[in-house]
Amino acid sequence: MKSRSLKQLFEALKPYEDVIIFVLTLLVANYFWKFTFSGDEDGEMVTWFGLDVTAPFEFMACHIAQVVYWLVSLFRDTVYMVGEHTIRFESGTGTTIVWACSGLKQSFIWMCLILTVVPLKMRSLWLRKLWFIPVGWLCCYVFNILRIFLIALFMENHPEWFHLLHDYIFKYMFYAMLFGLWVIFVEKIRSTASTH
Repeated sequence: MKSRSLKQLFEALKPYEDVIIFVLTLLVANYFWKFTFSGDEDGEMVTWFGLDVTAPFEFMACHIAQVVYWLVSLFRDTVYMVGEHTIRFESGTGTTIVWACSGLKQSFIWMCLILTVVPLKMRSLWLRKLWFIPVGWLCCYVFNILRIFLIALFMENHPEWFHLLHDYIFKYMFYAMLFGLWVIFVEKIRSTASTH
């Protein structure tokens, strides 16, 4: 009796298989990242399973700070850099780009999402994954730059908006963008691979 009802449950969930895999992958990848990577807000040291992996995070934080500073300076002549990570305005407000703002976590989650798309046992889908993963990484990079750029712009006159923008609006927009890219892959790219 239990096996029959379990079978019925699996059959009822079959149309939602991809979405269920997406949600589970997102949760597992997110928690794997949270429990294996650690670092302080100053970014002096980032570790993964206790190993020092600070270099790529430091590089990306500095790079993003420079790009965001350049973008903000196109719109504001009241902006300046303090060190390699902090963007300040003459008003005294500003923002610091730390290791967690590198976008590397979202890039990792994106890779996990695409790798767990049910492959339908097709070699051509794996080849498509190989080029679509870097496309997603590029989208993560651009979105992250725009996200921090907009937060920095708002910080000049509305520093009280920081937590709303950083912790809620742009965070969930980032995941919505990942979901949109994943839908494109599943609905367009995987479906065309299954017709070949």
